Amino acid sequence: MTTPPAIRATDIRKAFGRTTAVARASLDVRDGELVALLGPSGSGKTTLLRIVAGFEAPDAGTVEIGGRVVAGPGVWEEPDRRRVGMVFQDGALFPHLTVSGNVAFGEPAPGRVDECLALVGLADRGRSYPHELSGGERQRVALARALATDPDVVLLDEPFASLDAGLRESLREEVVTILRAAGASALLVTHDQAEALSLADQVVVMRDGEVEQAGTPEEVYDHPATRWAAEFLGAADVLPGTADGEVIDCELGLLPADRPLRGAVDVVVRPESVAIGAAHGPVDGAPDAADVPDGAAKARVIGRSYYGHDQLVRLELASGQRLRSRSHGAAPWRQGDEVRVWVAGPVSVLAVASSAR
Repeated sequence: MTTPPAIRATDIRKAFGRTTAVARASLDVRDGELVALLGPSGSGKTTLLRIVAGFEAPDAGTVEIGGRVVAGPGVWEEPDRRRVGMVFQDGALFPHLTVSGNVAFGEPAPGRVDECLALVGLADRGRSYPHELSGGERQRVALARALATDPDVVLLDEPFASLDAGLRESLREEVVTILRAAGASALLVTHDQAEALSLADQVVVMRDGEVEQAGTPEEVYDHPATRWAAEFLGAADVLPGTADGEVIDCELGLLPADRPLRGAVDVVVRPESVAIGAAHGPVDGAPDAADVPDGAAKARVIGRSYYGHDQLVRLELASGQRLRSRSHGAAPWRQGDEVRVWVAGPVSVLAVASSAR
């Protein structure tokens, strides 16, 4: 017998007055899986999460948790009956309760409070109050509280958004480790692409109340379904091209397509797939002109940003088309340099109507 998904939302729709928050959205979270619900502000991701939690009722569609319908035509279960743990952006701890009191708020089984505090690394802070904790510690308490009642699923609504960048990165890795150790099924709402791609088993990308694309982090990043998805999920430059079977002709030369196509296409190029070489004489730290592939395009360096671990070079092709190149270490290039560029990694190709040119 097939195990039902931990969460299944099917054809969810929700409007607030004349504003449609969720137009038509579906998603599955399998048992033990972490799914990131990713999208810009106003895309409907938080509304969809609140519908799963039971804080909002859908206008249409159904929600199942652990195989049982909790919202749908003629069915409604209150949030406290759905066996859902919730972690909010600011933790939402009760300031008058100790850490242990906060974790015990949902009346977990005896001994469970201590187990969860140990799980989140706060076994010695049970008698502390929220104002005595750091932001990261408060979020870990909120996670302990969410796990204390052994929920079927854990829902996290932008849990790291209020933290500074350094703490956010370290805490999100800790939280995922804790969720894995607990065997929890979780749905994470975020607007942070790096967060979704680095943490989740599956990523559901939302736009204007609908699911734009869903898949593994590798699938949605390497094979975007639309130009919007490509440009939203990390840096991407889009060049016009023409497809003839499995070969694409664009300003960067002849490129392979991952499937047969014909006619006008958009070629999506990530900066890490663009290589730079010398256009004329040798340049220290870069391929010289003799090693540049035949057909490499001429370009001019128009800017450069160095980040320590890598660097980003901004380029302008002969047509005026601009693109970026990212590589490790320091770049030998400076603004105004004449260079040659070529594709040294995967690209995505999207078919477009010729009238869209």
